[in-house]
Amino acid sequence: MKVYTGGGDKGKTSLFSGERVAKHHVRIDAYGDIDELNSLLGAIRSMLPLGEADLARDFEEIQRYLFVAGAWLSTTPDSPATKHLSPLPVSAAKDLEQRIDAISEVLPPLKSFILPGGEAVAAWTHVGRTICRRCERKLTLLIEAEKMQENAQLAAVQVYLNRLSDYLFVAARYLNQVLGREDILWK
Repeated sequence: MKVYTGGGDKGKTSLFSGERVAKHHVRIDAYGDIDELNSLLGAIRSMLPLGEADLARDFEEIQRYLFVAGAWLSTTPDSPATKHLSPLPVSAAKDLEQRIDAISEVLPPLKSFILPGGEAVAAWTHVGRTICRRCERKLTLLIEAEKMQENAQLAAVQVYLNRLSDYLFVAARYLNQVLGREDILWK
């Protein structure tokens, strides 16, 4: 199987559900941002400190769920292709909440905003958080543009992305702590 097909040479691409749309279509933009986030999380996972097996497992699971999210975004909701997609488990967001709580227990409480940064892996995790927020904004734009307020899978993706950005914030703080770098408070 060749990586290139030439099918997109004129500015159109195919959705998983088969439709051809412009490469700048809001749906393409939305799942492209999820792909960008997934790639960044893979890079962050490769930089995690040795001994952080729980974080590495978290990041791998998140990457798997982002593939599921991307599949739903690349498929029109009324398409028969949706029967081939795995649902994003409702438990996915709850699992992130549990991990946020567990990680937060070992962090000093925040009394003000912090400046994103610190050790490289933590700084990149903050970048991931902002990309995740962009993914969430694009998803809400897609839902509004295509009038899909009642789509259960996209609603689950929206909740997951909202929770994921919180997880990435806490993970960035945790990584700085593990690596001996204090958060820089905003004044």
